[in-house]
Amino acid sequence: MTDSKFHIVRLMCERISNNAHREAMRWKQGNEWTSLDWETVGSKVGAIARSLLKFGLQPQDKTAIYSRNMPEWTLADLGTLFTRGVTVPVYPTSTTAQTEYIIQDAGVRLLFVGEQAEYDRALPLLERCPTLERLVVLDSSTDLKGCEQACYLENFVEEGDSAEMEALLQTRIEQARMDDLLTLIYTSGTTGTPKGVMLDYTNIGAAMESHNEVIDLGETDVSLCFLPLSHIFERAWSFYVLYRGAVNVYTRNPANVGDVIGEVKPTVMCAVPRFYEKVHAAIMEKVQQAPKFKQLMFNTALKIGNKNFSYIRTGNSVPWWVKQLHKTAEKVVLGKLRLALGGKIRYMPCGGARLMDEVNLFFHAIGIHVKYGYGLTETTATVTCCQSQQFKMGSVGTAMPGVEVKIGTDNEILVKGPTVMRGYFNKPEETAEVLRDGWLHTGDAGEIDEQGRLQMTERLKDLMKTSGGKYIAPQVIESLLGQDRFIEQIAIVADARKYVSALIVPTFESLEHYAKSINLKYESKMDLVRHSKVNEMFEERIQQLQEQLARFEQVKKFTLLPREFSIDKGELTPTLKLRRKNIMARYKAEIEAMYTKHVKKAQD
Repeated sequence: MTDSKFHIVRLMCERISNNAHREAMRWKQGNEWTSLDWETVGSKVGAIARSLLKFGLQPQDKTAIYSRNMPEWTLADLGTLFTRGVTVPVYPTSTTAQTEYIIQDAGVRLLFVGEQAEYDRALPLLERCPTLERLVVLDSSTDLKGCEQACYLENFVEEGDSAEMEALLQTRIEQARMDDLLTLIYTSGTTGTPKGVMLDYTNIGAAMESHNEVIDLGETDVSLCFLPLSHIFERAWSFYVLYRGAVNVYTRNPANVGDVIGEVKPTVMCAVPRFYEKVHAAIMEKVQQAPKFKQLMFNTALKIGNKNFSYIRTGNSVPWWVKQLHKTAEKVVLGKLRLALGGKIRYMPCGGARLMDEVNLFFHAIGIHVKYGYGLTETTATVTCCQSQQFKMGSVGTAMPGVEVKIGTDNEILVKGPTVMRGYFNKPEETAEVLRDGWLHTGDAGEIDEQGRLQMTERLKDLMKTSGGKYIAPQVIESLLGQDRFIEQIAIVADARKYVSALIVPTFESLEHYAKSINLKYESKMDLVRHSKVNEMFEERIQQLQEQLARFEQVKKFTLLPREFSIDKGELTPTLKLRRKNIMARYKAEIEAMYTKHVKKAQD
């Protein structure tokens, strides 16, 4: 079992005690940046914990957090953990019905709510959920609408201000166990009902212990927290950032990350592949619009960056002449490109989906070390990681210390180790299905080479079979085409069909710029996606992008959609994964049209 010194509550207590006046958390309030030092963090966490005890929270009782990222999210989380309670994160984009399911299934007693949008969706739950007794609102500008069971966090923390509650809190901290349940994290549920993943203190402690062996992170680092804290990736990373004494900088709106990154200048930051794809696409679009001599400078510098990295990646010494060329490329182009991410990034953990080799190589070429990895909620995030800059393109790295990975039947990736979950809450059958003989059956397929490097090939449950008997891995095609700057979202269609087709949501900002550049007249997004010139442009770009695919994998027809897939309409999970069944049902007519011989052509 993981050493009890890695109990997250003990680690936080040590940090509060040893680093009282060092900055711990930072966020923007209006136009000004403000922060909390560790002494204040300790004071606020203690106040929340004492008030939870006064409320009557018993060991292993559940609280939930339904909010966008903000320091109060983490303070509420730690406050719950200090009482030996269990935190249940809820995505801030979740609907009332989705949140109700989680509250009911977990038996949540108290719900921390972020802002007005979440509060309005949470209010009906007080009547619908028998276990739910209280709403505590993190943002004091929220209108409570006269609800007697709701209060602001600032009022809530006054309730437990007593010596009796402080004594009880110290007892709870002393009684903390590594096998206590720490959290229930409800999986996205792309194929069925969400399941509550049970992670305990051993799981989180083991994850932090293993990261100590492969990650360099310390008190001089600054991390930008913009992925949802309701997801294991950002939450486990934030635990690690705080444990190591780095500063965690919170931004509520992930869409604004490009605006704040230049101010924050993070040294580390975890992100999903889509983030890298968007940054890459934005840079390439600017280059295409630049004068020819600047394009030449960019392309030359990138080639030098690629050449330099090719030696680093293979573990060879960089020749002196490449070093000299690289110094010039750094000064003229590459260093300026890194300013898009603040200019001080040392490395960036990346996971959650497939990262295209071209995009991965681009960031390494400009001097940003992307630590690409593979993991699941069920494994407390990281299973494998490209632990150094010497790695194989296409690989998601080698297993983290203490974690075993092997390939099972149908090339399924199996995982064993102290970071693997206890099971699914209230779901013994589903637990038995994925946890067999000590191994977690991930549902993902992959390969392991002689050096122990894992390559994920496809999601087994997502595999599609054409009517001709060919197997299609839709995520591979979606990742390939999705890197295009004109494609915002894409859903592949192929199951029991003659050929592969696609539903595509354009990146309308880029598409509108294109329409303007060719003097194309339109009145709505529908006009735009139906225009023949737009469709011809997409067809040409798709053909170029998919040249590397086998012919049976290539998209033969596509339909451009006038609106994005959304969580509210049930087309995306809270982690923005496609709910394919719902998408196929909603767009049945458009899909059938792509398999009809006489398709009516779009009009100019």
